[in-house]
Amino acid sequence: MSEDFRGPATVQVGDASADLAVRLSAHFEPLEGRLRWAGRTEPDPALVEAYRAGAREATIAIGGGEPVPAKLGEPDPWGGLRLTGTGFPPWPDFG
Repeated sequence: MSEDFRGPATVQVGDASADLAVRLSAHFEPLEGRLRWAGRTEPDPALVEAYRAGAREATIAIGGGEPVPAKLGEPDPWGGLRLTGTGFPPWPDFG
């Protein structure tokens, strides 16, 4: 089981899709009784533009897996976006 993932992913925001590297990690929140995962994308100007235009919802797919919902967060100084999600993480070797 891997609680961390670094590698390629497909992030979909509206009609825009980007294949890029991500860094994600997951942890169990005992008070909520659920898994939470979060991380960052590598810089992508199109995703940052979508965020600045108001997009906050995305999907992420890793390794041919099914896309899972994610929330977009503020861009970092290098142009990467924060991704957060709840539930089973999208990487294949989790669990």
